[in-house]
Amino acid sequence: MAALSRTKTAQRRSRGGSREERTIFGVPERFMRPRLVLFAVVGILAAFGVLMVYSASSVSALNSTGDAAYYLKRQLMFLLVGAIAAVVLAKSDYRLWAKSLLLPIWAVTALMLLAVIALGTDNDMGATRWINLGFFDLQPSEFAKITVIFTAADIAERYYEEGSIDWSTFIKLLVAGVGVPILLILIQPDKGTTMVLCLTLVVMGYLAGMPRGFLAIVLVGGALAFLALSLKDDYSRQRLLTMLDPWQDPYGTGYQLIQGFYAFGSGGLFGVGLGFSRQKYSYLPMAHNDFIFAIIGEECGLVGTIGLLAGFAVFLWAGFQIARYAPDLCGRLIAAGCTSIVIVQLLLNVCGVLGLFPLSGKPIPFVSYGGSSIIASMMLVGLIASVSLHSSLPETTHDSARRSWQVEGDDGRPRGGRGLTVVEGGASSPRASSGKGAKTVRNARGVSGASRAGGTQRRINLGPSPTDRLRGARGGSRDTWGTRRGR
Repeated sequence: MAALSRTKTAQRRSRGGSREERTIFGVPERFMRPRLVLFAVVGILAAFGVLMVYSASSVSALNSTGDAAYYLKRQLMFLLVGAIAAVVLAKSDYRLWAKSLLLPIWAVTALMLLAVIALGTDNDMGATRWINLGFFDLQPSEFAKITVIFTAADIAERYYEEGSIDWSTFIKLLVAGVGVPILLILIQPDKGTTMVLCLTLVVMGYLAGMPRGFLAIVLVGGALAFLALSLKDDYSRQRLLTMLDPWQDPYGTGYQLIQGFYAFGSGGLFGVGLGFSRQKYSYLPMAHNDFIFAIIGEECGLVGTIGLLAGFAVFLWAGFQIARYAPDLCGRLIAAGCTSIVIVQLLLNVCGVLGLFPLSGKPIPFVSYGGSSIIASMMLVGLIASVSLHSSLPETTHDSARRSWQVEGDDGRPRGGRGLTVVEGGASSPRASSGKGAKTVRNARGVSGASRAGGTQRRINLGPSPTDRLRGARGGSRDTWGTRRGR
């Protein structure tokens, strides 16, 4: 029986301990753990990306600029700028950007996208997507992704959580606030970014609570629209045909995809070793950008590619854990949207390099070379961190009631403001029975925390005072609980 009693006591203690949430650096574990995991995995992915950019670009950089570390230096500079932007966004409240400054941010984004159409350059890529700033080619569509996420999150919160707009207004705002930037991106044309944004919006809509039937219609309509766009001109149609059979034109449209296949075949299980790629010797075009996944497969093998995908899976877990504990729907959708857009872009690139989807020209976030891409990706991380840093434990009705408590002193006047003071002595205490020097707890309206019945104040019996308990233990007297205290 004694052993059974000890077992039950241990079980009760373990159950009680499980209700007390552990903390990390003084922050509840549910908030701090995904935050630390997010920072760690982004740091690892960015460092690995810098290494692979240098390995994949050293030969082409040496031939074109005379400096084998040319792209490495630029990538480090872009990464530094992105890290600074991420810190600024993380420390500021995400509601500032998604609520207070949303309209000017949206206007600036629309102007930048219009400037691409009017003044942009194609950089010999076949699509006008950049604005030449002299020292840097800015790609506004990368930053427009953040604006679209802000806009969608704000509109969804106004409809689903605040209830300040009806369904027709909700749809109109989506068409104007989200549809216009996406249309301007599609005109460039940039079907890859358009697809990434649309799939991210579907995820956000699902998490917000949009009807599944409506989302299914959007998905089917989007797939049909993408197919129609892929068949409307020779350039897009050829990308689709190249995916189906790259060997139809092995030295033309299918050359890049086939060289990527050779890189994967050379890598095998463990790869040829970092820096020992053969395809980067001017065989594989855009080896440090669009096709860096193929170089990773060649130098690090199947193990390296799976490790990269595992890193992004950890990123996905951390981002959605942060979204899960966000303080409001806007924060939840921002964290989930920023996480989803990174993963969708990764999958779009990987599937294109593997020949499972038409090539889109979208880089791998944190890994591929690109100024706008790496800065925008780090900004997405900063926004996810902002949601985490501004999350807190939910407040209950008991918390608000405690804030209204005030301590009443000997003279009957409130003292001390907030907080709870235990009334000394209980019902059997001489001080409590006489009322002299007793303290009661009152709320902000001046009503006593103890209820009144029959004109007398009813108090909660908190047990004997410490003096009475010590006196009872020494003298063996009966205390106020009706129990005999012996020696």
